[in-house]
Amino acid sequence: MKHTLRFRAYLSDDVASEAWRHIDILRQIRNHAVRGYYNSDYNDKPSDYDQHSKLKDWTDQWPTFADPSQHAAQQAISQIHSDLETLKERRNEGYDVGRLQWQGNGEFRSVSYNQSRRWNVDYNAGDDRFVRLRLEKIGWFNIRADRDVPPAENIDEVILKKETTGEWYVSLVTTVEDTPEKPPLSEIEPEDCVGVDLGITSYIHTSENLSVDTLDLSEEYDRYAREQRKLDRKEHGSANWEKQRRKVAQAKRTIKRKVRDYQHKLTTWLVTEYDVVAVEDLDVKPMMETSQNAKNKQDAAWSRFIELLEYKADLHGTHVEKVKPEGTTKECAVCGVETAKPIWVREHSCPACGHTEDRDLNAAKNILYRGLTQLGAGRSESTPVQTALPTFTPRSEAVDAKRVVEAGSPGA
Repeated sequence: MKHTLRFRAYLSDDVASEAWRHIDILRQIRNHAVRGYYNSDYNDKPSDYDQHSKLKDWTDQWPTFADPSQHAAQQAISQIHSDLETLKERRNEGYDVGRLQWQGNGEFRSVSYNQSRRWNVDYNAGDDRFVRLRLEKIGWFNIRADRDVPPAENIDEVILKKETTGEWYVSLVTTVEDTPEKPPLSEIEPEDCVGVDLGITSYIHTSENLSVDTLDLSEEYDRYAREQRKLDRKEHGSANWEKQRRKVAQAKRTIKRKVRDYQHKLTTWLVTEYDVVAVEDLDVKPMMETSQNAKNKQDAAWSRFIELLEYKADLHGTHVEKVKPEGTTKECAVCGVETAKPIWVREHSCPACGHTEDRDLNAAKNILYRGLTQLGAGRSESTPVQTALPTFTPRSEAVDAKRVVEAGSPGA
């Protein structure tokens, strides 16, 4: 499977200027290809290879299109068609998706290469903390080697990106050959299965009745709001405006990094602690558009949480099963009878069997049962995971989000 290593990059002024110029030209090529795709006949849409072949004509018409690596230009076009396939898949799944958008100045921020002859790695940078990297038509620059940097021949793809804060980062995509096999369902014990309910009052609530708080980012958002107000008072495009814009980007980056670090630690814990993780497959976009808690749901970043969970599950040999969330809160985990309840009612009480417990715990148990059913575990007596839904309610344990961030484990 593919594994991505991200490093901080340090470009000299000349190299940074050239890299940013090439990225902006690639943005124009990308926009030109998007326009060509949507302006073509519906029954005769060009493929990525069709548009690759048109690059020569485009560079003849616009000579600056020839300045970046033509391989990088092809990569930018291929990414368009990869994005189009993703939109098509989401549309076929019933999601409401739009079209690829035109990207303005500064919105396209990266360049990528996926042929090893387009880059070089030099470990003799004169400082053990750094390794030198060369990209075609951009040049040499240093990257901070805070972990082992693979040799050039073991790298499948290199992506150089300039963040909105002005910092440069390099992502090196490699192939991990020796990933553990996912255990057969017949060998999985009940205690190694968990259902995960995603929420607002708690970030996650598991079928074992462990709840983890959401992050308190109030101070970070206050800082971000202050910096944004200062930016609004600057003359747009001035040197002071650009300086303040970077402060706004840095404040936003702090929030993003804290949420990402939090998600990394939670997902790592889940895939190392359990062999089966069932989780809700949430369609976040309509929830963001209609909910009064849109900001909280954006902070939760559930889509990225699920992506990280699936990615790490492949690295650690864990089954992750996404289930439809509809009805998980209403259904009784014991008898299956549905009971409607408003959001402010935090306890599930079944009128049919009398079962009572926390509504999030009830939902997590239903999510686990659905996940096991989809995996094929079902209720077969020969499959140990059939007893993964306990008939008792364990003692609830709440974990503060601060403990997750500091200690790296909700069980610490």
